[in-house]
Amino acid sequence: DPPPPDDPASRGPAVVELTVTTPGDASAPTPRVRAAVVDDLDELVRLDRLARDHLRPLRGGEMYLLHTARPEPASTSLQADLADVDRVVLLGCLGDVPVGYAIASIHPLADGTCAADVSEVFVEPDARGVGIGNLLMHQLVHWATDRGCIGIDARALPGDRNTKNFFESFGLVARAITVHRDLRS
Repeated sequence: DPPPPDDPASRGPAVVELTVTTPGDASAPTPRVRAAVVDDLDELVRLDRLARDHLRPLRGGEMYLLHTARPEPASTSLQADLADVDRVVLLGCLGDVPVGYAIASIHPLADGTCAADVSEVFVEPDARGVGIGNLLMHQLVHWATDRGCIGIDARALPGDRNTKNFFESFGLVARAITVHRDLRS
């Protein structure tokens, strides 16, 4: 007998390769998302560096990097993420060229359920607008749903309307606001 429709086994693999077809130049590389593997570590480190460079000048970016971002060198924690069964590490590619990444983890909740936490989503500026970020986020939502998560969280820095709007397009809405005062001056 096939599994019932609400059985996680009926949903297929947790991470599937997604592609998007866009009108236009037929010779343009196809946007796609795949699970990252250990051999992708150098690309993940490169993308992490670009993401940090993007965040640093934004309002709240420097404190985010000091307080919340993964510790440097990033290679150590990225390698651990790749081995962690409660995390997913995805690469967004144009053809076979990685131009973005996303990472999420599962967090147990007080009532015994769990939620997914998106710690990182980044696409290189020159590769934006072709659907890679959307593919990454769709795959994260699929992964979280497949694992029985009751929700999915992500962060956007204050004033970063593009990121806020991106997350809102997937139904994520603010549920908390973190406030900060710099005591160094």
